[in-house]
Amino acid sequence: MANTSSAKKMVRKIAARTAVNGARRSRVRTFVKKVEAAIASGDKNAANEALRNAQPELHRAVSKGVLKKATAARKLSRLSARIKALSA
Repeated sequence: MANTSSAKKMVRKIAARTAVNGARRSRVRTFVKKVEAAIASGDKNAANEALRNAQPELHRAVSKGVLKKATAARKLSRLSARIKALSA
């Protein structure tokens, strides 16, 4: 347990930051799930639109430190490859 006042403040700050980051991570997952659902339905136009909406959300998560840059790039690359494979 935190003893000093600065340590107690850090505990509060960490709890607040964890809550915000959890919300951001959840938001990213929701957008990715929308893309995956569109891919599963086989609708290429809907999948492209969902990916277009998910891209800024993934990049925002990177800029806020929730995801690493390579993780977001990998997710986007894999999703776009799956969308591209729909027409084949």
